[in-house]
Amino acid sequence: MMKLAFAATVALCVLVTPTCSAEITAVASFSILGDLVHQVGGDRVTVKTIVGPDGDAHAYQITPTDAADVARADIFFVNGLGFEGWMDRLVESTGFQGELVVVSRGVPTHETTEEDFGDDHNLEERDPHAWQSLLNGVLYVRNIERALCKVDAPGCRQYSANAAAYIKELEALDAQIKYQISTISPEKRTVITTHDAFAYFGDAYEVTFLAPEGVSTDVEASAADVARFIEQIVTQGVTAIFVENMSDPRLIQQIASETGATIGGELYADALSGPSGPAPTYIELFKHNVRALFGTAETEWSGIAAQGF
Repeated sequence: MMKLAFAATVALCVLVTPTCSAEITAVASFSILGDLVHQVGGDRVTVKTIVGPDGDAHAYQITPTDAADVARADIFFVNGLGFEGWMDRLVESTGFQGELVVVSRGVPTHETTEEDFGDDHNLEERDPHAWQSLLNGVLYVRNIERALCKVDAPGCRQYSANAAAYIKELEALDAQIKYQISTISPEKRTVITTHDAFAYFGDAYEVTFLAPEGVSTDVEASAADVARFIEQIVTQGVTAIFVENMSDPRLIQQIASETGATIGGELYADALSGPSGPAPTYIELFKHNVRALFGTAETEWSGIAAQGF
């Protein structure tokens, strides 16, 4: 029924005036995805985000406002891969009848293993943080484009043009980051973060990320995990540790205190910053993280700033 009403609105718009811009309402599960939908949808799509800037989607508790937004939406974009543990419950409780889109569809996934969580955890699952590779981001954008074209055929040409222009930006930034990191010795590319959210970044750009917690912030590291992790840091001689914008910094602070490592700065993993912060968009998130990592871990990485970052 919702789709029929939308189609009728589009038809009326075309008959009344050729310049009328039909608008659909989209909901995105978290802020990074919300930006991707906005980049493709442009002014034809109103985007509402459930988990906003600096929010933790792993541990999020849905609200009545979220339910109302989803119930009224024409299309609901989610990451999938188990990232939004609350998503099925939200869709069922709202009786959502629109288009549900899993944007990670078709992305080569990174499998987490028991070793990633320490011996105290018996978990094996797909790592949901696929957007941490810009080329995976390109696949997200293409899935978003196809979905918007499906629910709004008259706007498809605009969505395709927006997607093509944005993909060029993502591919250019991907190439630039790969070039910069290729100039760094492999043994100098080890980074400590709060939880295991950067495996796709590591695979794409040949950086080793170590984390005391697993792929979800819901899985806390045990005392034994932390002790082994500290021993690993000392053995490998890692000197810089990074906190994440949406994570509790206390564990990282403890590890830094016990190893003598320096807390190098804040990385953006699962959420954007607010509009006035350093990572208000997907592209700015990557630029900020590259600056933070390269400017802190090794002085020779500071040349990244001269390359347009």
